[in-house]
Amino acid sequence: MFDNLSEKLDKALHVLRGHGQITEINVAETTKEIRRALLDADVNFKIAKEFTNKVKEKAIGQNVLTTLQPGQLMVKIVKDELTELMGGDAEGINLSGNPAVILMSGLQGSGKTTFSGKLANFLKRKKSKNPLLVACDVYRPAAIDQLHVVGDQIGIPVYSDKENNNPVSLALAGVAHARANGHNVVIIDTAGRLAVDQAMMTEIANIRDAVKPQEVLFVVDAMTGQDAVNTARAFNEVLDFDGVVLTKLDGDTRGGAAISIKSVVNKPIKFIGTGEKMDAIDVFHPSRMADRILGMGDVISLVERAQEQFDEEQARKIQKKIAKNAFGFDDFLSQIQQIKKMGSMKDLIGMMPGAGKALKGMDIDDDAFKHIEAIIYSMTPDERANPAKLDARRKKRIAGGSGTSLQEVNQLLKQFEQMSKMMKMMQGGGGKKMMQMMQQMRP
Repeated sequence: MFDNLSEKLDKALHVLRGHGQITEINVAETTKEIRRALLDADVNFKIAKEFTNKVKEKAIGQNVLTTLQPGQLMVKIVKDELTELMGGDAEGINLSGNPAVILMSGLQGSGKTTFSGKLANFLKRKKSKNPLLVACDVYRPAAIDQLHVVGDQIGIPVYSDKENNNPVSLALAGVAHARANGHNVVIIDTAGRLAVDQAMMTEIANIRDAVKPQEVLFVVDAMTGQDAVNTARAFNEVLDFDGVVLTKLDGDTRGGAAISIKSVVNKPIKFIGTGEKMDAIDVFHPSRMADRILGMGDVISLVERAQEQFDEEQARKIQKKIAKNAFGFDDFLSQIQQIKKMGSMKDLIGMMPGAGKALKGMDIDDDAFKHIEAIIYSMTPDERANPAKLDARRKKRIAGGSGTSLQEVNQLLKQFEQMSKMMKMMQGGGGKKMMQMMQQMRP
């Protein structure tokens, strides 16, 4: 996501290196490159021009502080303006109704049904809500079945009635069912429609008028670039929706929609879809996204994800094992499982400052831990608990059983031993020893 834009902005901001003051000449050169980078990312020309004009206005004549380089000051100005362009602050979702009704709208194939499930899962896990999904797509074959499959996957009930072909009465019946069965959130999945189809647009407006939702969300595929922005404008004229959901941001997208959609429709981006799994949903934070676009990573989101998966009881048990020098491969395996729950490896690495640039062009596989898991699963329970027992004969058997090489088994054992020593030193507060260990571990 945003790889090309990040690279081009980085090159543009390099122009200012070595200058003692930001002047009109070097700012003009830099902003010209920034505008070109935005246009390449499929940002609307008018928005790109207004953006660079604001950056230029703020930058010209600003003396560089003694602790900063001109390039760093320019990065801050660009970051602040990007954050503002994408909405400034993160916008919450309105859950004030009883039940709170959320109406999903968007084009065919934008990912509404999948996202309805993701949102229901998000509200259940993170907001302690009791959601109900309502299937109102009466046109697409198997649409109702798809929503039921999604609901089963996340353990959330779905209201549907295949005998009823009227989406308005279906939506009303779904809300009534939720009220009668103690559901405090209703998410209504509607049929995908084209903005030019007047009858279908009138139909969703009728659903909105009938159920009076607290939130109308417009779901759009970020891969469609500038077309996504134009579609959002057309839907907003009819529905006056409350917020935008950008799906497929994990794909090879140029990012223009994320940057310019707020400016065009004056409605906030509330959520983003970052993968296929049901937990691949994030609240949209403009400042964090600006950081990622500029290659600064997103440490806050990374920490939040880690905290979600952090098991305090398990951490205490591992702490005791480390103290007794009894940390084994089963414990190591449980740590890997927690990391995997945090999301795709590519997304996690993208949150680390500078990692995107360092790993540019590398294919980050979600199965990065697969061979490690295979090696550990090929050990006996006794071997996992007592790695010291792994002699040459056992290592050879493990390599054969896991489909890996003896070299890979030895490498894992060496890494495990070094990690165990470092964890032991951290327990004992041996900071100096740990620094020495880290020096020895350098390749």
